[in-house]
Amino acid sequence: MTQMTTADVPSMGRRQFMNLLTFGTVTGVALGALYPVAQYFTPYRAGGGGGGTNAKDELGNNVSASGWLSTHPVGDRSLVQGLKGDPTYLIVEGEDAITSYGINAICTHLGCVVPWNSGANKYMCPCHGSQYDSTGKVVRGPAPLSLAIAHVSIEDDQVLVSQWTETDFRTGTDPWWG
Repeated sequence: MTQMTTADVPSMGRRQFMNLLTFGTVTGVALGALYPVAQYFTPYRAGGGGGGTNAKDELGNNVSASGWLSTHPVGDRSLVQGLKGDPTYLIVEGEDAITSYGINAICTHLGCVVPWNSGANKYMCPCHGSQYDSTGKVVRGPAPLSLAIAHVSIEDDQVLVSQWTETDFRTGTDPWWG
C-alpha cells in the first residue's frame, strides 16, 4: 500500500475556496429564481407618494375638473374609473364643485355594478335588490356592508382618487375596504 503524502492532499484553503464558490453560486441562482416569485406577490403601488390616481372617463382619458363640471349638471352622479380600475361615482354638488368623496359602484353582496336611481334617490343593485342611500350607506340587504368610498381631490384641474383610510363618516366605523 502506498501512503499519501501531504502534497497529494488539497490544501484546506483551496477546499474552503471551492466550497465558498459552490455555495455562492447555488445561493445566487436560488435568489435569482425567487426574486420574480416575490415580485409577483408584492402589490403594485401606483400613484407615487399618496397624491392619488387620476380618475379616467369611459375612453380611458384623464378626467379634468373643468371639463367634468361643464358637462355634468348639479346633482349628477356619473361613473369614472377609480382606484384599482373599479367604477366610481363622481358627484357634482355645486356649479363648480365635486364632492370630496367618490362612491365605489361595486355591490358588497356579490359584486354587481350598482346604478344610481335618481327617481328613488338611491343606488339600487339590479342583481339581488340591495339598496344604498345617496352616500352609499346600505339601507336594504342582502348586501352586508355600505359601498366603499374614496377621497376625491383636484390638483391642476385633474380629478384624483385616493384610498379612504379614515373613519367612515356614514357608519362611524373603520373602513372595511382598506
